Amino acid sequence: QAEGVHVIFGVSGLKVHSKMFLITRKDGDKIERFASIGTGNYNESTSKLYTDYHLLTADKAITTEVESVFDFLQRNYKVNKYRHLFVSPHYTRKAFIRLIENEIENAKKGSPSGITLKLNSLCDVKIIEKLYEASSYGVKIRMIIRGICSLVPGVKGLSENIEAISILDRFLEHSRVMVFENGGDPKYFISSADWMPRNLDYRVEVTVPIFDDVIKRQLRDHLDIIWKDNVKSRWHNEEQDNAYRVIKGPKIRSQYALYDYVKNQLKRGR
Repeated sequence: QAEGVHVIFGVSGLKVHSKMFLITRKDGDKIERFASIGTGNYNESTSKLYTDYHLLTADKAITTEVESVFDFLQRNYKVNKYRHLFVSPHYTRKAFIRLIENEIENAKKGSPSGITLKLNSLCDVKIIEKLYEASSYGVKIRMIIRGICSLVPGVKGLSENIEAISILDRFLEHSRVMVFENGGDPKYFISSADWMPRNLDYRVEVTVPIFDDVIKRQLRDHLDIIWKDNVKSRWHNEEQDNAYRVIKGPKIRSQYALYDYVKNQLKRGR
């Protein structure tokens, strides 16, 4: 403020946990906007230790809605509507419930269905109940949950179509990614929010869809590599014994494998 920066203090009683910025540039008579929405903080210390994703985009469909989020933070009596972003505390819970219900309907019809989740924590009762329901209708669910996982996978009659693992390694797994098969046209999201009551109902959080096919493929590759980890991955299970996964084949330490993947992508210029 002393240097002339306009500081917004947010909404009383709501922690701002979203991670985003919006740059507005005037080029002649044109106004251009660039937005970043991600899963981790802009922090020079934690960025050396945490694994996160950020989307940098000039897509007007996204930048316009990011501007609306900042508008809410500045004038918090005004609750905006969003077509693409899921914004807590107003819309995130309902949006993810609808996506899970869509997978249930696809499974009932025999259409491609499935859910892949990567979160820090999962302990929201209503979301867990909906995931159990999805499992009961045959929706295959893969979950990579680093920390708290109140859902119990692999229980016959309850969650036999759900598998859940945790990765604890050199870097802190901090990214949140959600993939819904959507009848063969998968929907991809990255988010600042874990599936906990505080993130869904009591904080400002932002989830952004991924539209770019190249980024979608990269996220799918990343999730597949993580799922194949047989060095640092442990099962979430009914016994709560944190047993290491035993998978035959070459040793795959996912954080190192992801480093090699990204390095090769950069060498190829993609």
